Amino acid sequence: MLAYAGLFASALIAATILPMQSEAVLVALILQGDHPVAALLIVATLGNVLGAVLNWLLGRFLLRFKDKRWFPASAAQLSRAQGWYHRYGRWSLLGSWLPVIGDPITVAAGILREPLPSFLLLVTLAKGFRYLFLAQITLAWI
Repeated sequence: MLAYAGLFASALIAATILPMQSEAVLVALILQGDHPVAALLIVATLGNVLGAVLNWLLGRFLLRFKDKRWFPASAAQLSRAQGWYHRYGRWSLLGSWLPVIGDPITVAAGILREPLPSFLLLVTLAKGFRYLFLAQITLAWI
C-alpha cells in the first residue's frame, strides 16, 4: 500500500508546478514486479490528473489577482497564453503530459475557463496514455 501512496504522491506533485519525476517511480515499481501493472497505471494516472486539476483550479481562482504585484504572470504573458490557447483550443490539453509546457497548459485552461468535464477527459487521456506507453516500453525491456 505504501508503494501505491508513494506513486500517487509523486504523480500528483509531478503534475503541479513543483519538480518531481513520477515516471521514475512508476518504472521502478514495474521493474520490482510486486504490483499489478494495471493498478500502478491507474494510481499514477489518478494522481497526475488530480495534480492537473489543482493547476486548473489555480488558474481558475488566481486570475482575480492578476493585477497584484506578486502575481506570477504579467499581462503580456497572460495575453500570449490566452492567444495560444484560443488558437489551439481545448485540444492543446492533449499535450498536458509534455515536460515543461504541460503544466502551464493546464493552468491556462483554468484561466480561460475550460469546462471541467472536457478538461478531465482530455487530460486523463493524455496522461493515461503517457503512462501506458512508458509501461509498455518498460515491460518490453524486461
